[in-house]
Amino acid sequence: MSGKALEGRVALVTGASRGIGRAVAIDLAARGAHVAVNYSSSEDAARSCVAAIEEAGGTAELCRFDVGDAEATTAAIAALAKARARLDILVNNAGITIDGLLLRYREDDWRRTLDTNLGGVFHCSRAAARFMARAREGRIVNLTSVVASMGNAGQAAYAASKAGIEGLTRALARELAPRGVTVNAVAPGFIDTEMTAALPEAARSMYLALIPLGRLGTVEEVAAAVAYLASPEAAYVTGHVLAINGGMYT
Repeated sequence: MSGKALEGRVALVTGASRGIGRAVAIDLAARGAHVAVNYSSSEDAARSCVAAIEEAGGTAELCRFDVGDAEATTAAIAALAKARARLDILVNNAGITIDGLLLRYREDDWRRTLDTNLGGVFHCSRAAARFMARAREGRIVNLTSVVASMGNAGQAAYAASKAGIEGLTRALARELAPRGVTVNAVAPGFIDTEMTAALPEAARSMYLALIPLGRLGTVEEVAAAVAYLASPEAAYVTGHVLAINGGMYT
């Protein structure tokens, strides 16, 4: 992929204030896209992401809304698309994790996880697809997880939401293909982020033992996969879930 393959494109990355979302936003901007950095509450972190993009010579803007709020999401995406006269790329990255064993899991936590993780992808995709379908071109890339396929004790809600994203990805790929819009997903495994860095050493060692490549993935490796699916080179790829997990689950 050429260095400025996304020149002139407008991209929206949800949950872009930190971790994988931040890396994706920075990567897309480095490839020439103007990036709307979405956040819900972490304004300082989102501003830091925008600053990093601008310092590297790219362009970006803040875009605040909660993906779980259908009305706010629709309004914010419509405003972005109208202000920029286009919306070419949507990366659905925003999500939460509320862990807990089934017998003790609270109904509110179940609903919040599904509303944010799965509902958020639905809300954003529906709003963005209106503009992409009209332009007869667009890229939607959803972030799911290895746990969607392999499961994980104590993460019933998270795994269910991520598995739902994979089903939604395949359904939307078929629905939007006639309009020139591709819909794909990236399923990261154990990635080196602030969240994994906080794990006890014993837990990290346990996960590493499950990874044939013997190391954690990096946010940059995930971002590169997202950038490919968002690029012109991936025009004939749709309905695909790309695993980035070092062989942890195949």
